[in-house]
Amino acid sequence: MKAFIILFTAASLLAAQPRHVKVYEEAGRFGGWPANHGIWSWGDEILVGFSAAWYEKKGPDRHQASSEKPEEPRLARSLDGGETWTVEAPKSLLPPEQGGAAVTKLDHPIDFKAPGFLMTLRFTDIHKGASRLWYSMDKGRNWKGPYEFPLFGAPGIAARTDYVIDGKHGATVFVTAAKSNAREGRPVCVRTTDGGRSWKEVAKIGPEPPGFSIMPSSLRLGKAEWLTTVRVKNEPENWIEQYRSLDNGATWTSEGRIANTGVFSGNPPSLIRLKDGRLCVTYGHRSKPYAIRARISKDPKGRAWGEEITLRDDAAAWDIGYPRSAQRKDGKVVTIYYYNDAPHRERFIAATIWDPHK
Repeated sequence: MKAFIILFTAASLLAAQPRHVKVYEEAGRFGGWPANHGIWSWGDEILVGFSAAWYEKKGPDRHQASSEKPEEPRLARSLDGGETWTVEAPKSLLPPEQGGAAVTKLDHPIDFKAPGFLMTLRFTDIHKGASRLWYSMDKGRNWKGPYEFPLFGAPGIAARTDYVIDGKHGATVFVTAAKSNAREGRPVCVRTTDGGRSWKEVAKIGPEPPGFSIMPSSLRLGKAEWLTTVRVKNEPENWIEQYRSLDNGATWTSEGRIANTGVFSGNPPSLIRLKDGRLCVTYGHRSKPYAIRARISKDPKGRAWGEEITLRDDAAAWDIGYPRSAQRKDGKVVTIYYYNDAPHRERFIAATIWDPHK
């Protein structure tokens, strides 16, 4: 398969009349990293996860968050397509270190096709150690877990929530495995056929990188065709790279860079399929002007991407992004991310509602 080339223009297009709304903002808190948690949607009902960390003033090249206090899991739910939000803090989603249930082995098959089902996978350390799995049967109001998730022979698995349901007891999940030197990381495709009781590594995606290749966001494009986009850091550059599989995940071919993500360690992608068949990827850009951006592929296979679209570029510092996106009933896209309006103050969760057809 031939790799394709994306040409980056000096200036990006501006999204037509995007609207920005606050999802979560709290004094003394650092709202962050939706991409570490996941997004789910049912028409105009949207649920997104994020961290409620604790604000702490630090140097300009650091997250303004305490490393001594825990990142507490939160959910934000909208019932009107992202216009208004309610923040939820279910105790059943707490990790054991924060008073949640102990980690156990899953002893029953999960029905992935059940109404209201969703699951989330969360890491404990980006370099070493296992990740954990929770699932819900009522759209995230109550959760079961945490359950053990395998290491697949790696020093650690840093799982975020990137999965595709294959059947009642089948699911394909994309995670980040630590490299052989126990540093992050490289993407791995894994699969279960027995409702999550056991998992098998399907394939590692790409060679072990000199920097990292992490945080995949993936789509099934056909019976055996898959597309995944990953966050790549290889100093001094950071970008989003695209991989394709034509044999149900057994082998993967790089198709090159589809976005630049800025000098401050880059940003993960959020890849979705629009209702009209096009693909859309959203991401943060951590160089001036600090921005949330998007790109749309008119080709439903993602082989050619259009010009870069700026959703907003008014952040005061690099510490932004980690978006998750969903499309609502009227066709507009709701992109949720963390953001700032001053270098040294609390970060907040925001959503941009924008029209991918203009």
